[in-house]
Amino acid sequence: MKESTQQESISLVPIGRVTNGVEYPGDVRWETVTSEIAISPQLMEALDGIDGFSHIVIIFYLHKVDEDRRSLLKVHPENREELPLVGVFATRSPVRPNPIGVTVVKLLERQGNVLKVLGLDAYHGTPVLDVKPYLRRGDLIEEATMPDWLLRLWELQDDGH
Repeated sequence: MKESTQQESISLVPIGRVTNGVEYPGDVRWETVTSEIAISPQLMEALDGIDGFSHIVIIFYLHKVDEDRRSLLKVHPENREELPLVGVFATRSPVRPNPIGVTVVKLLERQGNVLKVLGLDAYHGTPVLDVKPYLRRGDLIEEATMPDWLLRLWELQDDGH
């Protein structure tokens, strides 16, 4: 099979938007932020059954990332110089070739076409591209490993630095 080196363009249409009052830029502890995601009313029946899940996966467009920063291929995680310079694909940095965010959030409630969630790391007005259920079988990988620098970053965050 021949590998294509030609880049193809794709087009996505947001299915909803985030409302949470958190403006860009902002230093926020995302795990404490409650957000509402208003899904387009014409897609409301696509949400049927979602409230049976405690957690869902939100896929969103990082619309605040500057175009010129998308060409960066390496970053210090969370802009911390004390952590190693690593490829963006080894981070959850918003600086990436395709500025797409993915976060597992706690689903607090559904009211019609609005999902109330906890822990979404997206700013007010962020376009949402998709919603998927979080599945313990398949999504949870107990033997997953992480590099030491990530564990150090979490320790720094927990210490309030």
